[in-house]
Amino acid sequence: MAQAGNPYQVALVRARAALEHVSPYAVALRSGATVLPGGVGLELAYWGRSVEVRWPAGEVLWAAGGEPPTVVQLLVLHYLIAADGTPMGERWVAFRELADGRVYDSAFYKRACAPLERAFGQRLSAFVETCVARGGERLTFGDASFMFQVLPRVRVALVLYTCDDEFPARASVLFDAATRHYLPIEDVAVLGGMVVGSIVRGAET
Repeated sequence: MAQAGNPYQVALVRARAALEHVSPYAVALRSGATVLPGGVGLELAYWGRSVEVRWPAGEVLWAAGGEPPTVVQLLVLHYLIAADGTPMGERWVAFRELADGRVYDSAFYKRACAPLERAFGQRLSAFVETCVARGGERLTFGDASFMFQVLPRVRVALVLYTCDDEFPARASVLFDAATRHYLPIEDVAVLGGMVVGSIVRGAET
């Protein structure tokens, strides 16, 4: 359980309650998760690791043992709640192109794109090495770009254009066009920031 006083506690309780009376089989069909034996919960991938969601309590655990950070638990639960089974869009879009994305676009740039530019604008090799180490799949955008499969039907792409004599560094965080069928826009913003943060921290170690 999340610790008392955690700022996400209320959201966690609400998310668990939203799934309490929903069939795990129906949720699995819409989300790409797998039903655990006996229908006691679901198993799904979160960025290369397996998580289990117990039914009907909504408890989120790493399959290998232990409890994910609260923000990860919320992302997983919100994903299961929002998932409607829409096929992935097979098309990359910017955050502002997602439904309701324009409202938060400026904040999202500061949260996700700007840190990429600062960290890697003159360090292309560090960006490549860190993305590969975190399981990124190479794409063909920009000077370097990588895709990360974070949830079964949610993927994020990081695109970097390094600086030169004429132009400053630029970075983009892209999402599959169907992302809003699987996460609220606030969670999309959080997820983008989390992926970027992981890559930036990875290059510092």
